[in-house]
Order: sequence, then C-alpha cells, then structure tokens
Amino acid sequence: MEGIKIAGAIITLVGAIFIFLGGLGLVRMPDLFNRIQAGTKASTLGTILSLIGLAMVNEGWIWKLLIIIVFVLITNPVSSNMIARAAHHRGEKLTGQTLTDMLEEETDNSKEMEDEL
Repeated sequence: MEGIKIAGAIITLVGAIFIFLGGLGLVRMPDLFNRIQAGTKASTLGTILSLIGLAMVNEGWIWKLLIIIVFVLITNPVSSNMIARAAHHRGEKLTGQTLTDMLEEETDNSKEMEDEL
C-alpha cells in the first residue's frame, strides 16, 4: 500500500514537471501558434499525470478524478484548436521559420468552392 502512494507521488511530480515545461514553452516559442501547441500538449499530459498520481495517493477520489481526466481530454484540444483558428482568422502573424500554413490552404480551397457555387 505504501509503494502505491510513493508511485503516485512520483507520477504527480512528473505531471508537475510537464506542466512547468509547458509554461516554459509559452515563454520560449516564437509565435502564438507554437505557444498554443506547447502549452496545450504539455498541460494536458501534465494534468492527466498529476490526476492519476492523486488517484493513486487517495483512492477515494478515483471516480471523481477520472471524470476530470475525461473532461480535460475533451476540452483542452478543442479549446486550443478554436483559439488557434480565431487567431488565424484575425490575421495573427506566423514566425518566419514556418514553412507551411495548412489553414491558409484550407481557407483558399473553401473560397474557391464558394466562388464556383
């Protein structure tokens, strides 16, 4: 029983490290779109690991924490996608190192289809 609590504490610590690295990525990345990716991926994984570790430490919270994990898995990627699309639609500048703008290509294709109709 004590080994499970130690493993839970270690997993929670690893989750906290991922959350810290996501925050560091927000500072270090060159443009908004890279920051969104760094923040979302690291915070999602970090949050899930932290919640799994907490579930291992306090077994009475397992079902509540599983509901939160499912909620995080659904909302984090969707919200970051919507923020990125809104920023792109608003005309947020990409960094000079960006090679391909897939969303711009998608927007151009949809405009062509509208013109044909």
